[in-house]
Amino acid sequence: MSIPSRRPALALVGSTCLSALVIFGSLPDVGARAQEKDQTTAFSSDVQVVNVLATVRDKKAQFIRDLAKDDFTLLEDTRPQTIRYFSRESDLPLTIGLLVDTSMSQVHVLDAERAASFRFIDDVLRESKDKVFVMQFDMNVKTKQLLTSQRADLQESLRQVNTPTKAELRTQYGGGTLLYDAISDASKEVMQKQEGRKALVILSDGGENGSNATLTEAVQEAQRTNTLIYTILFTDGGQGSDFGKRIMQRLASSTGGSYFEVSRKLTIDQVYAQIEEDLRSQYSIGYVSDHPAAISEFRRIQLTVKKPGMTVNARDRYWAGPR
Repeated sequence: MSIPSRRPALALVGSTCLSALVIFGSLPDVGARAQEKDQTTAFSSDVQVVNVLATVRDKKAQFIRDLAKDDFTLLEDTRPQTIRYFSRESDLPLTIGLLVDTSMSQVHVLDAERAASFRFIDDVLRESKDKVFVMQFDMNVKTKQLLTSQRADLQESLRQVNTPTKAELRTQYGGGTLLYDAISDASKEVMQKQEGRKALVILSDGGENGSNATLTEAVQEAQRTNTLIYTILFTDGGQGSDFGKRIMQRLASSTGGSYFEVSRKLTIDQVYAQIEEDLRSQYSIGYVSDHPAAISEFRRIQLTVKKPGMTVNARDRYWAGPR
């Protein structure tokens, strides 16, 4: 059953888009406090451990999965940092949020989105560890399924995801596709409360109209909660606008995710297969800043590999101090 949106109903004005946003987990939250020990140092409970999920590819775009801690270099605001925690093939819990944009311009791809999204969840979900929630957005943002590990509930909630009816359109005022608000709501209302891995995968043509949040604010909310964003540009036979493509690319690049574009050569199922491989190829990297946070602020991160010819994909900043 849908959970009503808290925002007022809006009417549809102009062309809007239909898309899907999948939200997945990331590492323990940036603000996570830990009482950790390694061979040389003991950390008290007020130490802020900064966690970074990263993937590495070679010149042929193939994943590199056999690197060690000493192969990486990490800078915070240009200052070298010591990597204290490192692991490959992270087994941490995964929070997946499937957020479907049900605006009218992509109504003809909705069935393909729903079917491929469930196949992806079915492949990735570990019922003993992972959880999924379902949201949809068009002129409103609605939660269709609260966090659950039950595949049957997720499949049923996807069946209920649909575009507004004519009656709903007549009773709504204003208009829009609330992409930025959907990202902000998912980050603040769900991801902020979760530990483990988290990521957003947006399936959309990048259309946005009517959100209270800006693009920058949406990105920052995801960054505050250590949530990766994977964006998938999916349009009804067209290539989408350059503006929408730039939005999707920025959402991915700013948070350490990846951008994909569905085409005749790359189907939605193939895109999901690439995202699944990405999630299974991550390095988990943690450090404690050499400058403890005196105020809450964003700080820049630069993670590189010492070996030549390799590209690192990771978020480029984190939120220091309390959320």
